[in-house]
Amino acid sequence: MNRKNQPEYYIGVVLVVAAAVTYSTAGLFTKGVEAGAWDVIFWRGFFAAALTTAWTINRGTFRPNFFAMGYSGWAVAVVGALGTAAFIPAFKLTTIANVSLIYAVAPLIAALLAWFFIGEKVSVRMIAGCVGALLGVAIIGVGSLGQVSFYGDLLALWMTIAMASIMVIYRKYPETPGAGPAAMQSVLLLPVAAVFGNPINVERTEVYILAAFGLLFAIASVTLAEGAKRVPSGQTALISALETPLAPVFAFLVFTEIPNTATFLGGSIVLIAVLITIRTES
Repeated sequence: MNRKNQPEYYIGVVLVVAAAVTYSTAGLFTKGVEAGAWDVIFWRGFFAAALTTAWTINRGTFRPNFFAMGYSGWAVAVVGALGTAAFIPAFKLTTIANVSLIYAVAPLIAALLAWFFIGEKVSVRMIAGCVGALLGVAIIGVGSLGQVSFYGDLLALWMTIAMASIMVIYRKYPETPGAGPAAMQSVLLLPVAAVFGNPINVERTEVYILAAFGLLFAIASVTLAEGAKRVPSGQTALISALETPLAPVFAFLVFTEIPNTATFLGGSIVLIAVLITIRTES
């Protein structure tokens, strides 16, 4: 890596790590309320879009974020909406650990998409890191056999493909704004969620919780987008796999969900693969 670009690279790593930590709390918010999946999508999206829009207005970047998104920005918005529509229901149908471990295959998907569509090279070390992460996922999966919902796992896989695609889009078109597309992906889902859910009847206390959910994920969406511009697609997804070991830990602390031995072992392998790859690639 060119030394002149190292500061930008390190900033990107920090941003992607911050986003991964935030995303690892999604299961807590989703399972911590009685509201249905579409109701969660509605209120989370409403507050996320509102807060993101307010942030751009405050910074004087509203016009470039929303009126200069271009085709790449709208692609991020649409793909992100499709991913979110699967992301929230996945938590309702399967375990927090399973959603996060399935997401850990994103490095392989992102690297493949980046190679196929934009010709981005993948180093031997990156491949080794992806294999390590996949091994960790496999170990966790073996320990969870027979305990998960098939449809929930499929939704989690679809969400993973969507997120990997977004990472590649930002890598290919780094001028694509982060805030506008993030807000629009929530706006696109509002009428759908209103039709399939019943958001008006959600308890006020839960609306407050979902407001916090929207705030945190509005911030995470922007930091991930900005980080993905500075870090190769495969590595962005690999760093994001930090969610895999963190999510079960948070689930244990809040819901006393005790991960089995396979989850601990597999999660540790994923974490090690991420840390080693960050060090060697930088």
